[in-house]
Amino acid sequence: MTKRKTTKTSTEELDVLEAHLAGTLQPVAPSKEIVQRLRVRIQMPNREEIVSRLGDWYRLFFVFGGVISGMMLLLTVARAFYYLTGRKG
Repeated sequence: MTKRKTTKTSTEELDVLEAHLAGTLQPVAPSKEIVQRLRVRIQMPNREEIVSRLGDWYRLFFVFGGVISGMMLLLTVARAFYYLTGRKG
């Protein structure tokens, strides 16, 4: 892949194009129907729902921590057995 070199000419062309588009494109206001549908869709959940979701996260972290702790314990026991049985002689 080759890199394109940005020259002063291409930068000037981009500036001219950007100025032309800024003058040509006009801002468009959304219709009231679209705004109303978005307000219906985007709602702040009530306090009880937020608390219940946080409780789910706490439970998830508790389970995740338990799984990691169990894996560490299993690895430690396996390493101990390997160390004890691997030394013969």
